[in-house]
Amino acid sequence: MSTVKPVIHVGVDASWRDTGALEWALQESLLRREPLQVVHVIEDKPRHAPGWEPAAVDDASMELVNEVQEYLDESPGTLDNEADLMVGQPARRLTEAAADSRMLVVGRRGVGTFKRLLIGSTSEAVVVHAAVPVVVVPEHWKPSDHAGPVLVALDDDDDNAAVMEFAVAEATEWGLPVRLVHVWDLPAVYSWDAMNVAGLSTEWAENAERHFENVVAEWRKKFPEQSFEVDVRRGHVVDGIVTAAEQSDTQLLVVGTRHHTRVASFLLGSVARGVLHHATCPLAIVPAARTS
Repeated sequence: MSTVKPVIHVGVDASWRDTGALEWALQESLLRREPLQVVHVIEDKPRHAPGWEPAAVDDASMELVNEVQEYLDESPGTLDNEADLMVGQPARRLTEAAADSRMLVVGRRGVGTFKRLLIGSTSEAVVVHAAVPVVVVPEHWKPSDHAGPVLVALDDDDDNAAVMEFAVAEATEWGLPVRLVHVWDLPAVYSWDAMNVAGLSTEWAENAERHFENVVAEWRKKFPEQSFEVDVRRGHVVDGIVTAAEQSDTQLLVVGTRHHTRVASFLLGSVARGVLHHATCPLAIVPAARTS
């Protein structure tokens, strides 16, 4: 069992002033009293291509890192925040650097009807490979513009402890309630019989409500000072989660993924991927095997 280092890693590129990732991470850093390690990664392969000028790229990259360091030095607090430059494949270097840290924060550009389908490859690759929670912050996100809860999306699997622990920790730090959302639907096989669907729908809804009320009851025992809410709804899972987040003006959406074994390291669960592409708020994706 690895020990989590009290440091928050942040990946930045030339658009660091716009993505919202650094701003989100700075607030998280102040609340947790844990320093930031900001990392800018430049690709190694293009440096050897014909016509490429490594010196110019290196100078521009160092200037970016120095600007970020100056920004960190001028930010509130007395933590030892640092900005660093690395060379290599961005997603790999970021996940390696953050392997034992509290979390890795990255930005995402474009959340329009069309652009939200074109999420940056680095952001998704980081989520796939990281062994720590990854928080993806959309462009221009400002925490001060929002007042909703921490929303945690759960399935009906019993192995949701890591996701809930992360959500509760964030809600406690930010002084927000935790809203548990579960989205369910009947299998398509039932669609031919309307009366059967009506009866099953009621039964499934009641069972889901009962199950997740029991889940929340257990967490209330562990954290009696924390406020918990339950939101069980029927529909398409990804659409239901994203809609619930938008309706509640959530400040952080938390989902889990179990695809962090060596065999499945290149796969991201369909729900996590769908939410990653469509969420308009900061999204934390937490690996099930995470330990604190």
